[in-house]
Amino acid sequence: MEIDQRIRYALKQTKILQWPQQLLSTFGPSTINYYVLTEPVYAEFEGRTQETVIREGEVTWNQPKILTLSYLLKGEGFSEEAKRAFEILTREDPELAGALYSLELRREFEKMKIVSGNWREVYKRLKDEIEGKSDPLITIIKGVNVLWDVSLMKFIIEMTMRSARRSQLPDWEKRGFIQLNETGHTVIVKDSSGIPIIARKEIERMFNLVKKGGLGLFELKEELDRWGVFEEYEERFFGLFKEGRR
Repeated sequence: MEIDQRIRYALKQTKILQWPQQLLSTFGPSTINYYVLTEPVYAEFEGRTQETVIREGEVTWNQPKILTLSYLLKGEGFSEEAKRAFEILTREDPELAGALYSLELRREFEKMKIVSGNWREVYKRLKDEIEGKSDPLITIIKGVNVLWDVSLMKFIIEMTMRSARRSQLPDWEKRGFIQLNETGHTVIVKDSSGIPIIARKEIERMFNLVKKGGLGLFELKEELDRWGVFEEYEERFFGLFKEGRR
Protein backbone atom coordinates (compact mmCIF):
# COMPACT_ATOMS: atom_id res chain seq x y z
CA MET A 1 0.00 0.00 0.00
CA GLU A 2 1.62 3.27 -1.07
CA ILE A 3 2.17 5.96 1.52
CA ASP A 4 -0.76 8.23 0.55
CA GLN A 5 -3.15 5.27 0.73
CA ARG A 6 -1.79 4.35 4.16
CA ILE A 7 -2.18 7.94 5.35
CA ARG A 8 -5.75 8.17 4.06
CA TYR A 9 -6.53 4.86 5.73
CA ALA A 10 -5.11 6.16 9.02
CA LEU A 11 -7.13 9.39 8.73
CA LYS A 12 -10.32 7.47 8.02
CA GLN A 13 -9.76 5.13 10.97
CA THR A 14 -8.97 7.94 13.40
CA LYS A 15 -11.67 8.77 15.92
CA ILE A 16 -11.69 11.67 18.37
CA LEU A 17 -13.13 9.90 21.40
CA GLN A 18 -13.09 12.93 23.67
CA TRP A 19 -12.71 16.60 22.70
CA PRO A 20 -11.24 19.21 25.06
CA GLN A 21 -13.93 20.98 27.05
CA GLN A 22 -12.83 24.44 25.92
CA LEU A 23 -11.50 26.04 22.75
CA LEU A 24 -7.98 27.31 22.17
CA SER A 25 -7.11 30.65 23.73
CA THR A 26 -7.33 33.79 21.62
CA PHE A 27 -4.88 35.76 23.73
CA GLY A 28 -1.99 33.40 24.38
CA PRO A 29 -0.65 29.86 24.07
CA SER A 30 -2.77 26.80 24.76
CA THR A 31 -1.41 23.39 25.68
CA ILE A 32 -3.56 20.31 25.19
CA ASN A 33 -2.68 16.99 26.77
CA TYR A 34 -3.34 14.16 24.34
CA TYR A 35 -3.76 10.42 24.69
CA VAL A 36 -3.55 8.42 21.46
CA LEU A 37 -4.76 4.83 21.75
CA THR A 38 -3.59 2.27 19.19
CA GLU A 39 -3.33 -1.47 18.86
CA PRO A 40 0.24 -2.81 19.14
CA VAL A 41 2.01 -3.45 15.84
CA TYR A 42 2.31 -7.15 16.64
CA ALA A 43 -1.49 -7.45 16.81
CA GLU A 44 -1.52 -7.42 12.98
CA PHE A 45 0.55 -10.58 12.91
CA GLU A 46 -0.65 -12.40 16.02
CA GLY A 47 -4.29 -11.39 15.96
CA ARG A 48 -4.07 -10.27 19.60
CA THR A 49 -6.27 -7.32 20.49
CA GLN A 50 -6.24 -7.55 24.28
CA GLU A 51 -3.52 -4.94 24.69
CA THR A 52 -3.49 -1.24 23.85
CA VAL A 53 -0.66 1.23 23.35
CA ILE A 54 -1.17 4.61 25.05
CA ARG A 55 0.91 7.55 23.85
CA GLU A 56 0.63 10.58 26.07
CA GLY A 57 2.06 14.01 25.32
CA GLU A 58 1.36 17.69 24.76
CA VAL A 59 0.58 19.87 21.78
CA THR A 60 1.13 23.59 22.23
CA TRP A 61 -0.54 26.28 20.14
CA ASN A 62 1.17 29.64 20.40
CA GLN A 63 -0.75 32.91 20.25
CA PRO A 64 -2.95 32.84 17.11
CA LYS A 65 -1.61 34.25 13.87
CA ILE A 66 -2.24 33.52 10.22
CA LEU A 67 0.10 30.96 8.67
CA THR A 68 0.35 29.57 5.17
CA LEU A 69 0.89 25.92 4.35
CA SER A 70 4.52 26.42 3.35
CA TYR A 71 5.19 28.38 6.56
CA LEU A 72 3.83 25.69 8.82
CA LEU A 73 5.54 22.81 7.06
CA LYS A 74 8.93 24.39 7.78
CA GLY A 75 8.32 23.69 11.44
CA GLU A 76 9.74 20.71 13.30
CA GLY A 77 8.18 18.05 15.46
CA PHE A 78 6.04 16.10 13.00
CA SER A 79 6.92 13.07 10.89
CA GLU A 80 6.91 13.30 7.10
CA GLU A 81 3.73 11.19 7.12
CA ALA A 82 2.03 13.66 9.47
CA LYS A 83 3.06 16.58 7.24
CA ARG A 84 1.70 14.72 4.23
CA ALA A 85 -1.55 14.10 6.12
CA PHE A 86 -1.71 17.85 6.75
CA GLU A 87 -1.45 18.50 3.01
CA ILE A 88 -4.13 15.92 2.23
CA LEU A 89 -6.55 17.27 4.83
CA THR A 90 -6.12 20.88 3.79
CA ARG A 91 -6.00 20.49 0.02
CA GLU A 92 -9.39 22.18 -0.45
CA ASP A 93 -8.34 25.34 1.36
CA PRO A 94 -4.52 25.45 1.29
CA GLU A 95 -4.36 29.18 2.03
CA LEU A 96 -5.85 28.58 5.47
CA ALA A 97 -4.02 25.31 6.00
CA GLY A 98 -2.10 26.83 8.88
CA ALA A 99 -5.49 27.54 10.35
CA LEU A 100 -4.32 30.68 12.10
CA TYR A 101 -2.15 29.04 14.75
CA SER A 102 1.51 28.33 15.28
CA LEU A 103 1.94 24.67 16.18
CA GLU A 104 4.57 23.00 18.29
CA LEU A 105 4.59 19.34 19.24
CA ARG A 106 6.58 18.89 22.41
CA ARG A 107 7.88 15.39 22.00
CA GLU A 108 10.05 15.66 25.07
CA PHE A 109 6.91 15.20 27.17
CA GLU A 110 5.77 12.13 25.29
CA LYS A 111 5.30 8.87 27.17
CA MET A 112 4.31 5.48 25.83
CA LYS A 113 3.08 2.38 27.61
CA ILE A 114 1.27 -0.84 26.75
CA VAL A 115 -1.65 -1.81 28.98
CA SER A 116 -4.03 -4.73 29.12
CA GLY A 117 -7.46 -4.54 27.49
CA ASN A 118 -8.73 -3.57 24.04
CA TRP A 119 -8.96 0.13 23.15
CA ARG A 120 -12.62 0.42 24.16
CA GLU A 121 -11.89 -0.91 27.64
CA VAL A 122 -8.81 1.28 27.98
CA TYR A 123 -10.77 4.33 26.81
CA LYS A 124 -13.41 3.81 29.51
CA ARG A 125 -10.74 3.51 32.21
CA LEU A 126 -8.83 6.51 30.90
CA LYS A 127 -11.99 8.61 30.66
CA ASP A 128 -12.81 7.91 34.31
CA GLU A 129 -9.26 8.83 35.29
CA ILE A 130 -9.37 12.09 33.31
CA GLU A 131 -12.72 13.17 34.76
CA GLY A 132 -11.07 13.22 38.17
CA LYS A 133 -8.41 15.71 36.98
CA SER A 134 -10.83 18.52 36.07
CA ASP A 135 -8.56 19.55 33.18
CA PRO A 136 -10.55 21.18 30.32
CA LEU A 137 -7.72 20.72 27.80
CA ILE A 138 -7.43 16.96 27.41
CA THR A 139 -8.22 14.86 24.36
CA ILE A 140 -8.40 11.11 23.75
CA ILE A 141 -7.85 9.85 20.22
CA LYS A 142 -8.21 6.38 18.68
CA GLY A 143 -5.31 6.18 16.24
CA VAL A 144 -3.50 3.74 13.97
CA ASN A 145 -0.29 2.17 15.35
CA VAL A 146 2.79 3.26 13.31
CA LEU A 147 0.94 6.28 11.87
CA TRP A 148 -0.33 7.47 15.23
CA ASP A 149 0.93 11.03 14.69
CA VAL A 150 -1.14 11.18 11.50
CA SER A 151 -4.11 10.62 13.80
CA LEU A 152 -2.80 13.35 16.07
CA MET A 153 -2.47 15.70 13.09
CA LYS A 154 -6.12 15.12 12.20
CA PHE A 155 -7.12 16.18 15.71
CA ILE A 156 -4.84 19.25 15.58
CA ILE A 157 -6.38 20.53 12.36
CA GLU A 158 -9.97 19.91 13.45
CA MET A 159 -9.39 21.47 16.89
CA THR A 160 -7.70 24.48 15.33
CA MET A 161 -10.49 25.12 12.86
CA ARG A 162 -13.17 24.66 15.51
CA SER A 163 -11.56 27.39 17.58
CA ALA A 164 -10.78 29.69 14.66
CA ARG A 165 -14.29 29.57 13.18
CA ARG A 166 -15.85 30.59 16.48
CA SER A 167 -13.48 33.41 17.34
CA GLN A 168 -10.64 34.56 15.10
CA LEU A 169 -12.12 34.30 11.60
CA PRO A 170 -15.00 36.78 12.02
CA ASP A 171 -12.68 39.34 13.63
CA TRP A 172 -9.95 38.98 10.99
CA GLU A 173 -12.47 39.24 8.16
CA LYS A 174 -13.72 42.51 9.66
CA ARG A 175 -10.13 43.80 9.85
CA GLY A 176 -9.42 42.90 6.22
CA PHE A 177 -6.88 40.17 6.87
CA ILE A 178 -9.01 37.48 5.18
CA GLN A 179 -11.87 37.54 2.69
CA LEU A 180 -14.13 35.26 0.67
CA ASN A 181 -13.04 34.48 -2.89
CA GLU A 182 -15.33 33.92 -5.90
CA THR A 183 -15.90 30.28 -4.94
CA GLY A 184 -16.89 31.14 -1.39
CA HIS A 185 -13.67 29.93 0.24
CA THR A 186 -11.92 32.01 2.86
CA VAL A 187 -8.51 33.21 1.66
CA ILE A 188 -5.73 35.26 3.18
CA VAL A 189 -5.40 38.82 1.87
CA LYS A 190 -1.86 39.41 0.61
CA ASP A 191 0.14 42.43 -0.49
CA SER A 192 1.75 42.88 -3.91
CA SER A 193 4.71 40.72 -2.83
CA GLY A 194 2.46 37.81 -1.95
CA ILE A 195 2.94 38.16 1.82
CA PRO A 196 -0.18 38.15 4.04
CA ILE A 197 -1.05 41.62 5.33
CA ILE A 198 -1.32 40.29 8.85
CA ALA A 199 2.18 38.80 8.54
CA ARG A 200 3.54 42.25 7.67
CA LYS A 201 1.87 43.65 10.78
CA GLU A 202 3.38 40.88 12.87
CA ILE A 203 6.86 41.60 11.49
CA GLU A 204 6.48 45.30 12.33
CA ARG A 205 5.35 44.38 15.82
CA MET A 206 8.44 42.19 16.25
CA PHE A 207 10.77 44.97 15.06
CA ASN A 208 9.25 47.28 17.66
CA LEU A 209 9.65 44.65 20.35
CA VAL A 210 13.33 44.22 19.51
CA LYS A 211 13.85 47.99 19.78
CA LYS A 212 12.25 47.98 23.23
CA GLY A 213 14.26 44.98 24.36
CA GLY A 214 11.25 42.71 24.56
CA LEU A 215 12.43 40.31 21.85
CA GLY A 216 15.75 38.96 20.64
CA LEU A 217 17.19 39.39 17.16
CA PHE A 218 17.26 35.63 16.70
CA GLU A 219 13.46 35.38 16.96
CA LEU A 220 13.03 38.23 14.50
CA LYS A 221 15.51 36.67 12.04
CA GLU A 222 13.72 33.33 12.31
CA GLU A 223 10.38 34.94 11.46
CA LEU A 224 11.83 36.80 8.47
CA ASP A 225 13.44 33.61 7.19
CA ARG A 226 10.25 31.58 7.53
CA TRP A 227 8.40 34.09 5.37
CA GLY A 228 11.37 34.32 2.99
CA VAL A 229 11.64 38.11 3.31
CA PHE A 230 14.96 38.59 5.13
CA GLU A 231 16.61 40.35 2.18
CA GLU A 232 13.75 42.83 2.08
CA TYR A 233 14.29 43.75 5.75
CA GLU A 234 18.05 43.16 5.84
CA GLU A 235 19.08 46.82 6.20
CA ARG A 236 16.64 47.44 9.05
CA PHE A 237 17.68 44.19 10.74
CA PHE A 238 21.40 45.00 10.71
CA GLY A 239 20.55 48.51 11.84
CA LEU A 240 19.17 46.98 15.02
CA PHE A 241 22.26 44.81 15.28
CA LYS A 242 24.50 47.89 15.13
CA GLU A 243 22.44 49.45 17.91
CA GLY A 244 23.56 46.58 20.10
CA ARG A 245 20.28 44.67 20.23
CA ARG A 246 20.59 40.95 20.99
